[in-house]
Amino acid sequence: MTRLEHRVHELTVGQLAERSGVAVSALHFYESKGLISSRRTAGNQRRFTRDTLRRVAFIKVSQRVGIPLGAIRDALATLPEERTPTVADWARLSETWRGELDDRIRQLERLRDDLTDCIGCGCLSISRCALANPYDRLGDEGPGPRRLLAGRSGGPAGPAGTAGPTAAAAVPPECAAPCTPGD
Repeated sequence: MTRLEHRVHELTVGQLAERSGVAVSALHFYESKGLISSRRTAGNQRRFTRDTLRRVAFIKVSQRVGIPLGAIRDALATLPEERTPTVADWARLSETWRGELDDRIRQLERLRDDLTDCIGCGCLSISRCALANPYDRLGDEGPGPRRLLAGRSGGPAGPAGTAGPTAAAAVPPECAAPCTPGD
């Protein structure tokens, strides 16, 4: 396909796929989820405005950092239609996700640091669990890797929606130190 002339204001789905590096099927999916939109020609072919290129790039970058499609759709809905979003638009959107991304970074750091240690899964199948999680105290907080879920939104909650005890508080200090291999 030849390079698009600068005067072209609308793109076919194939042109959008070529320019964005995203498969046609993915563009159809994005459209079905309300992330991008097109108009239909008299022959029922999709036509996308050129600003859709930036929206697709934003979708791909957002997905890469783990933002759910629903949150991406909500963010894109705040952008003006039929104009290329400005730097200020993108800055505003990214700021709304900063806290969530910081939480995710902290969670990944905990995962990395605790990968060889107990993650508070309540398995009690390894001798180390008796030291790091005596009497399965973390299991009382709920299912899953409680040490990694502590402090996350949607994590364990106490009465009346208050934050529940953190995993660190559930494990006595003498047991919280990482076990040495061979324990």
